[in-house]
Amino acid sequence: MEKFIPPEFDLPLKGRSEEALKRWRDAVGKLVKNRRRRFRYAAVLEKRSEAKEQMRRLRENIRVCFVAYTAALRFIDGGHGKKLPSDDSNEPLEDDTETDIQNGLQEEAKLAGFQIHPDKLASIVASYDIKTLRKLKGVEGLSDRLNVSTDKGVNSTEVATRQNIFGPNRYTEKPPKSFWTFVWEALHDLTLIILIVCAVVSIGVGLATEGWPKGMYDGLGIILSIFLVVMVTAVSDYKQSLQFKELDKEKKKIFVQVIRDGIRQKISIYDLVVGDIVHLSIGDQVPADGIYISGYNLLIDQSSLTGESVPINIYEKRPFLLAGSKVQDGSGKMLVTTVGMRTEWGKLMETLSEGGEDETPLQVKLNGVATIIGKIGLAFAVLTFLVLTIRFLVEKGRQHEFTKWSSSDALKLLNYFATAVTIIVVAVPEGLPLAVTLSLAFAMKKLMNDKALVRHLSACETMGSATCICTDKTGTLTTNHMVVTKTWICGKSKEVDDSGGRETLDTEISEDVATVLLQAIFTNTGSEVVKNKDGKLSILGTPTESAILEYGLQLGGDFEELRRVCKLLKVEPFNSEKKKMSVLVALPDSKTRAFCKGASEIILKMCDRVINANGESVPLSEEQVSNVMDVINGFACEALRTLCLAFKDMDDGSHENSIPDSGYTLIAVVGIKDPVRPGVKEAVKTCLAAGITVRMITGDNINTAKAIAKECGILTDGDLAIEGPDFRQKTSYEMSQLIPRLKVMARSSPTDKHVLVKTARSVLKEVVAVTGDGTNDAPALHEADIGLAMGIAGTEVAKESADVIVLDDNFATIVNVAKWGRSVYINIQKFVQFQLTVNIVALMINFISACASGSAPLTAVQLLWVNLIMDTLGALALATEPPHDGLMQRPPVGRTESFITRTMWRNIIGQSIYQLAVLLVLNFVGKQILGLRGSDATAVVNTFIFNTFVFCQVFNEINSRDIEKINIFRGMFGNWIFTGIIASTVVFQVIIVEFLGTFASTVPLSWQLWLFSVLIGAIGMPIAVVLKCIPVDTKPATAKQHDGYDPLPSGPDLA
Repeated sequence: MEKFIPPEFDLPLKGRSEEALKRWRDAVGKLVKNRRRRFRYAAVLEKRSEAKEQMRRLRENIRVCFVAYTAALRFIDGGHGKKLPSDDSNEPLEDDTETDIQNGLQEEAKLAGFQIHPDKLASIVASYDIKTLRKLKGVEGLSDRLNVSTDKGVNSTEVATRQNIFGPNRYTEKPPKSFWTFVWEALHDLTLIILIVCAVVSIGVGLATEGWPKGMYDGLGIILSIFLVVMVTAVSDYKQSLQFKELDKEKKKIFVQVIRDGIRQKISIYDLVVGDIVHLSIGDQVPADGIYISGYNLLIDQSSLTGESVPINIYEKRPFLLAGSKVQDGSGKMLVTTVGMRTEWGKLMETLSEGGEDETPLQVKLNGVATIIGKIGLAFAVLTFLVLTIRFLVEKGRQHEFTKWSSSDALKLLNYFATAVTIIVVAVPEGLPLAVTLSLAFAMKKLMNDKALVRHLSACETMGSATCICTDKTGTLTTNHMVVTKTWICGKSKEVDDSGGRETLDTEISEDVATVLLQAIFTNTGSEVVKNKDGKLSILGTPTESAILEYGLQLGGDFEELRRVCKLLKVEPFNSEKKKMSVLVALPDSKTRAFCKGASEIILKMCDRVINANGESVPLSEEQVSNVMDVINGFACEALRTLCLAFKDMDDGSHENSIPDSGYTLIAVVGIKDPVRPGVKEAVKTCLAAGITVRMITGDNINTAKAIAKECGILTDGDLAIEGPDFRQKTSYEMSQLIPRLKVMARSSPTDKHVLVKTARSVLKEVVAVTGDGTNDAPALHEADIGLAMGIAGTEVAKESADVIVLDDNFATIVNVAKWGRSVYINIQKFVQFQLTVNIVALMINFISACASGSAPLTAVQLLWVNLIMDTLGALALATEPPHDGLMQRPPVGRTESFITRTMWRNIIGQSIYQLAVLLVLNFVGKQILGLRGSDATAVVNTFIFNTFVFCQVFNEINSRDIEKINIFRGMFGNWIFTGIIASTVVFQVIIVEFLGTFASTVPLSWQLWLFSVLIGAIGMPIAVVLKCIPVDTKPATAKQHDGYDPLPSGPDLA
């Protein structure tokens, strides 16, 4: 069937154009019963165009303001012979300026001590108004007007007042749809509207011909059926929307570090208020508009707002920070001035949130399948109506009654038309694309409970096809609970015990060495030692930094005292490209010293001296370098992460330009233990059994990486481990040759990761999932088929680029996402198999019967009930099946593999032939087989056909639980959704047949006929077993294996 799907429905996973999205919508054409429902979760292209236009205006506005700001800055700095107010000026503000900034300020704000209007404050930052900022005496003057100290931050008791005056840090969102909105949308189904009209006409004609109440039954039956369909559909859709709403809440959980009540703490960005002092570090998203207070090398990427890719350096003279921009490098503190809808980012997010999310490839493909089946169904419906009408007219002509027309004739034609419309209801599988959404929503909810937050629907679907997972080591394969366990200082290695104190160091080492070591630890760090409300010390920062600071505290160091006496002059924060962090420090004795720490080999190359036990800097010989390298490799082979600490005393004046890159004195080598997570080895084993290659990409030493990879089961004999610098020297062809064997890449940069992912995808056609936590990982996360960001260690930039956020940073969670991805894919296949079988049988039985006998055995009401079973209820039952371990014991689905497989067609055709044969035999010779006589024989046999048809579907639904395996009962009774739907279907079928016959055109059946109906339906189960024993040529014999190599020819292929 997929050969007949137009190319418009074959969309790539990433990089789609708006034209492509429009084309597939156009290709669907008019054959959509309910556009509101079908495209509910599709991207709203009109809203996206609005957002683009708003973005263009915003960028233009920011550009104009920035140009004016730059000109004003030059004018102010130039002076032009005039003295302008500056940050440290003590001159009072001019009256008109004071009036302007306080104009319209509420009495409540004045009482709270605020001296600036929220709108005026917002415009200063949004329009880069440096003149007014300087008149207000810069950030200090502004903080006074906001009644806040830049050292102690906002008082917690003032938060509610500030939110009331300056507004909350939230943007306006569309109110959630109520249940009745979903009912209203379900009623927009065109076929249901036509049937409602038919029902009303039927009631009118019926009352005129048959009187009250008999004349109402047919029409009322249709209306009640429509009511049932609408209510069940609305309940299903409403519950689905609640799941998405819950997931949206989780997506928006972003935390920032602020100073409140004099304590540094984490809060949600939604709790942020004007006046908050926010700490910014690499990878953070600026949570609100604000003014720079202090920092080091703060580099801001404003491309999301301005479209400009060149980052902006933020410092005292260029202090404006806009919400939505990202920290590319450095660190800093900012004073929040504008929040929520007063920021340009807030206004933009309001529009962007209405644009919706791109459809998944499977949703688009199933829209194509639904379109083809819909056209076939429409043709059959028209043919059925024509055949019934022509037979009716021929019959009238034969009885010479062509000129005599009664209301009963009109009612008969109306019933024919209603039957034809109902065939369209059954034939157009509106539920196919929606079943994907339902299954994905269910999987996303379950994954959320399992610590995986799926940001994009398509990721869950694509993860089921992943052939390769490129994973980080630290925090993903390991616990990320780091402790310094070994050190090398002054030529001696030593185990670090937990007792603490200076005795942790060797007794022969002088106090001078300990002082330099503590200076290196406490000054050259991006983390902080803070006291909590109870007065206990805690460390805020990365696990590696925390481990080293913990070691410094164990040595008896005083973080606060050392930071107070040593003044930081310049900081180069750690980044994954340089693999080091450096600082320039003014010591208490007025000397200037540079400290450096980072990857052992890199720091060692920068050193030409080493500190001895007396604290003297002595030349580092080649022999000593070799000894240190042996120590580093020895630590690494014990699976320890190794770092070197070094310092350099600066000559007067030489520190003004930059931190040096050579001439350092080696202080120490530290070995940090980071144990492998429990369950990782089993998770890797599961991946290998599932045909998924696991590759470790790490910035660590190659020996550390190998030791951990072997422990996890990633690196085995014959596998390749390589260092990033060696990998990037290879040509594209050489890379494609070594990647299939590559299992470990050490000392890699984010660029190496990006190149590896790109080559694996484009050359080897692998479906690649990649993990990342740093800002520089964003390109690789974006390039991969599935980007997985770490929820604990990951930066906001990485999370924004990712498709899935692994909330517990655990590799086993990633494997769980792959399992659920496979489950989603196979569940949709089950549902498609079930629905196509019902479609074929329902269409053929009515069409053949209409052609042969001039009447359709299944009425409009009965077909509506069948539609409910196969559409909404079928999707709920089959598309929400939980995964089982067997899913991870088969190879992944290939990129080009057909969705409706030959195995599925075998099952569909086999079951359809059986059901059609049984139902047609019953239709034509049912009275004789069942021994029925009397006036109600036709009604009984038609009811029996309807009952048998429904039970065939009930048992076929159970058969569809497994497409290939014979045991279809595995896990069935543990799935309460499936068993509940099967049970409710049977119960409601009994009610329809036994008690609602007046409306559903049925009559009560004897227990023998009930048993016979169930038996005929149950025979479908042994038939399914026989069908599954029929071999199907799946043709993957020549397909590429997951490792990228073609299998060697054997047997007849060898010839």
